[in-house]
Amino acid sequence: MAEAAAAVTASGDTELGGRILKVNHAGEHGAVHIYAGQIAMARFFAPRMLSELAHFKADEERHRALFWAELQRRGRPRCRSYWLCGIGGYVLGLVTGLFGERAIAATTVAVERVVLRHLVHQLHSLAASDPAASTAISTIVEEEQQHHDASADHLASDRFWSRLLSPVVSASTETVIWLGMRL
Repeated sequence: MAEAAAAVTASGDTELGGRILKVNHAGEHGAVHIYAGQIAMARFFAPRMLSELAHFKADEERHRALFWAELQRRGRPRCRSYWLCGIGGYVLGLVTGLFGERAIAATTVAVERVVLRHLVHQLHSLAASDPAASTAISTIVEEEQQHHDASADHLASDRFWSRLLSPVVSASTETVIWLGMRL
């Protein structure tokens, strides 16, 4: 990765920053589709969450557009994992949505916990070397934290869904990020 970080364009963009933005863009596409799947199921199994899920989905759509605009500015294509993230996200959203409010919330908490950890690491890695990538990433952190915290509030008395879904969803999210950085 040291070689990638060393490759800097005249505008201050780094190869590492470009790769991270591609993966983040694909991840936001996956998040949009997680919420789309959950919304489809929440109509039947968690109707009280529809407004919150629609709000989260709108945030993720805005994040995806932000990363896409930065990728276009750099002349970079989408990540090869883009469509995989969308399909996988939708399936995850449908399946967890079938089990209702707490499963939906546990999924969001698990995904956002991993995402926030990666975002913080990305900010540390890019702050000095790629200010444009760092700015794009820092723009979304607060909303991702809000998604995590609001979902965690739904889990105050839950033990089952958090224990069942957290390791599976966290490992899946880590794997998708790992693959995206290598595709």
